[in-house]
Amino acid sequence: MKRVTGIGGVFFRSKDPAATNAWYKEHLGVPVGDDGQTMFWWRDDEQPQRRGMTVWSPFEADTDYFGKPSQQWMINYCVENLDALLEELQREGVEIVPHREEAEYGKFAWIVDPDGNRIELWEPPRSDE
Repeated sequence: MKRVTGIGGVFFRSKDPAATNAWYKEHLGVPVGDDGQTMFWWRDDEQPQRRGMTVWSPFEADTDYFGKPSQQWMINYCVENLDALLEELQREGVEIVPHREEAEYGKFAWIVDPDGNRIELWEPPRSDE
């Protein structure tokens, strides 16, 4: 079973996300949208008809989205079959956060690495655009 297929997002804490976005936009040309999100679009080498994206986004410094307050960043990994992967990870003894989310833009779950960092797993909806 293929596990991770790519990086779906890079998220980090910021004292001032709007100022951070403005700095990255001005100095590095990061294409920050009006909603504060940046989406880098790409195509799968093995299936070029499939379009994907990697989200880059600063979060408020006091967010609880990453889990513990000391975690400054969180990586989101794309996966093909979230449910099957979670079953396998559970058999392997990986710590799995019990919360799940499902939205029009995919299914989400979280695990914890050996250093205690929360990692987001994302099964995007199938896209053959």
